[in-house]
Amino acid sequence: MSTNSPATILSRDVEAIQIPSGLTKKLPQGTPVIITQALGGTYTVVVEHSAGLFRVLAQDADALGKAAAPAAPNGASAAPAGGTLKEDDIWAQLKTCYDPEIPVNIVDLGLIYSMEIKPQEGGGNLVEVKMTLTAPGCGMGPSIASDAQRKILTVPGVTDAQVDVVWDPPWSAERISQEGKQKLGMI
Repeated sequence: MSTNSPATILSRDVEAIQIPSGLTKKLPQGTPVIITQALGGTYTVVVEHSAGLFRVLAQDADALGKAAAPAAPNGASAAPAGGTLKEDDIWAQLKTCYDPEIPVNIVDLGLIYSMEIKPQEGGGNLVEVKMTLTAPGCGMGPSIASDAQRKILTVPGVTDAQVDVVWDPPWSAERISQEGKQKLGMI
């Protein structure tokens, strides 16, 4: 994290998620922040006057002077061409989700334990994901799981998604992929 980055002044009030507690806090218009990470459509910012880290969601990117992300569908995605949902499409979406403090996606961090596609009566698919966090005390679990759920729901053919945070087995650094280890300078 470079503290030499110029501050961005929030152009409007923003509901942000405090890291690592996961609590929501209103950052008022005019607050100076420094963007420390911008990955997967979310932003990690440090609030200059409090040295606190916060996650700003894509829907509030405009308050940071960034282009607002398009809204994700509400789980009513049409079936994909050919009628078959591809597991790779869901994995690709999960790779756009990031821990707000670590510049590696949740798949390459080894946080995803399982993913299952369940066809639903009347069409569409339910996607069930079991994931963990790098530390049991991290309050960001609901935020990261919600981000993953929103992104899964953008995949054509997915009509519902459930992302559960689990703790068994405990996460360890051995679960990090080779690509993740490279990004973290571990190899």
